Amino acid sequence: MSILVKELRQLSRDRPTFAMIVIIPLIQLLLFGFAINTDVRELPVSIVDDSRTYYSRALIEALKATQVIRVVRQDATPQEAENALQRGTVRAALLIPSDFNQRLNDGRPPAQWLVDGSDTMISSAILKLQTMPFSAIEGIQSVSPRALFEVVLYYNPEQRSVVNIVPGLVGVILTMTMIMFTSAALVRERERGNLELLIATPVHPMELMIGKIVPYIFVGLIQTGIIISLGHLIFDVPFVGSIVQMLLATMLFISASLTLGLIISTCTETQLQAMQMTVFILLPSILLSGFMFPFEGMPVAAQWLSELLPATHYMRLMRGIVLRGAEIQCMSNNALYLGVFTIAGLMVAAKRFKKSLD
Repeated sequence: MSILVKELRQLSRDRPTFAMIVIIPLIQLLLFGFAINTDVRELPVSIVDDSRTYYSRALIEALKATQVIRVVRQDATPQEAENALQRGTVRAALLIPSDFNQRLNDGRPPAQWLVDGSDTMISSAILKLQTMPFSAIEGIQSVSPRALFEVVLYYNPEQRSVVNIVPGLVGVILTMTMIMFTSAALVRERERGNLELLIATPVHPMELMIGKIVPYIFVGLIQTGIIISLGHLIFDVPFVGSIVQMLLATMLFISASLTLGLIISTCTETQLQAMQMTVFILLPSILLSGFMFPFEGMPVAAQWLSELLPATHYMRLMRGIVLRGAEIQCMSNNALYLGVFTIAGLMVAAKRFKKSLD
């Protein structure tokens, strides 16, 4: 009973831990309850309309009414639409041929979808549009039931979930290990009594931050190599992009994750608190980054929050390079965010550590 009372008193005095006990489940309940949605909606698509007739426009409006797609581009040629698909600007492209009206009457599928099949949820959502009745298109009434579209699945024609999971899994594992390694870095020095030694050295706070993260960059690269190699050998996950570009994107993400861990380390006083903060970051990185659920299915507020997470940008880079063969220059906004996040995070961590010396 004495030990029990002591633990309760100690817990009540540990205000950061006590706050996390209440705040973490509350925030994550509200966040994930609203954000997690397996119903795919508002997929960004491109339209190539070579018909430009009343019926082709009626088809496009009928598709918009399903709320499954959101037209973000009007391309002139199928090649432009394919390039947008490779860059990840769109998730699918609808090709309407010039003889669309004739195809409506002679039994051939009148239009064709080009789909990023790497995400099976997205490809399944587009495939369901094949069952859309012709009556949904205004002005078309007496047409025998048949498939309204041909569907071509790019990058994962067999619709294997593992193809999409393995590149994303790299981001999840790196988020977990990199943040965990560095979130306790300064706390560990303090608990071991080494912080006074660091204060006494002429090391600048920024030098200390950089020195703390550089060794773990190599650890992260090794983990990436293991996951991608075994994913290819065991699960036959294709690798169609550049290894150099993949390593560059991975180094940017590792640096951003390690920097985030350092910020956590400067905000906590014990390794337990650092671990709790790591879990607080890890769960949103798994559930809101597009790893498990399509980004487009989340509410707008959740999408804004996910854009702040380095994992979201790395998922796009990794899947684009590994699965679609995209170049990092075509996704430069994601790479730029990771670089800016790293620099800003290092400055914040160094400033907070400097304050702790006073």
